[in-house]
Amino acid sequence: MVIDHQKQWQFLKKSFKLGRIPHGLLFQGQEKLGKKTFALEFIKLVNCQNNEISARPCQKCISCQEIEKRIHPDFILVEPLKKGIQISQIRDLGLRLASKPYLASFKSVIIDQAHLMSPEAQSCFLKTLEEPKGKTLLILITEYPERLLPTILSRVQKIKFYPVKKADIKNYLISQGLSENKAEELSLLSFGKPGRALDFLQKPAKLDNQKQKISDLIEICNSPLVFRFQYLKDLLLESKNLKEILEIWLRYFRNALITTINNQQSTINQSRYSLSKLKNILEHIQNTIFYISTTNVNPRLALEVLVLEL
Repeated sequence: MVIDHQKQWQFLKKSFKLGRIPHGLLFQGQEKLGKKTFALEFIKLVNCQNNEISARPCQKCISCQEIEKRIHPDFILVEPLKKGIQISQIRDLGLRLASKPYLASFKSVIIDQAHLMSPEAQSCFLKTLEEPKGKTLLILITEYPERLLPTILSRVQKIKFYPVKKADIKNYLISQGLSENKAEELSLLSFGKPGRALDFLQKPAKLDNQKQKISDLIEICNSPLVFRFQYLKDLLLESKNLKEILEIWLRYFRNALITTINNQQSTINQSRYSLSKLKNILEHIQNTIFYISTTNVNPRLALEVLVLEL
């Protein structure tokens, strides 16, 4: 189910009705906004067997159900292996797209975290993008569109996704049977990301973990450097997922930025962070996440540089 993003949905649905779907789409925006879920729902709509377009996706026909399960013969999902998408995956994609659709109207592809395609993979993919065979729908999903080749960016229709209103996430959670108080808590801590709220719903331990990491972050922000470096040392020994922790920091400071812009009070605003400082911190966290996720950068060194900015 797509939570919000109605403008994007109506735009693409209208394009489909008019027979003007671009063969290449780029869904860009922060992680956990529901971009992949949105892409799956749109692919269902395009290939749904219900004759009434207004009723698509019906979620009941074989096509909808097989796309949901990722087993439809005309649907291909490309995801990173370890830290990247390799040229071998893109070559295999090209071979699979060479044949006509078996059951559906379109051969449909989602390339998740498209920015993790290697330079060679991107160059290889460009050939597929330039010369699509038959009815082909290619959807690239990324948090970092600037990491893609300009020639790829120039050949796709860009669809931007933004954080969802807290009220929309809360209403969805209530519709799933949560109490109003619990839905309020999850929607608040998801920082506009439906996928994050669903993670909290399905794995309560993640919610407790985020609360603790936010508490730790507030503490180190108000501590001398020696304590910050000690915290990092312990963090590197204990944590197996630095990216997840850094994303919690990112969400926290983004929320601080929003409250600063809106002239609202928050704990962090009452300390020593100006608007320009918050923007600088966010940029450093984003860069650190990217380097830790996609390169062989020394994690300790990257984190030490980061905490100097806090």
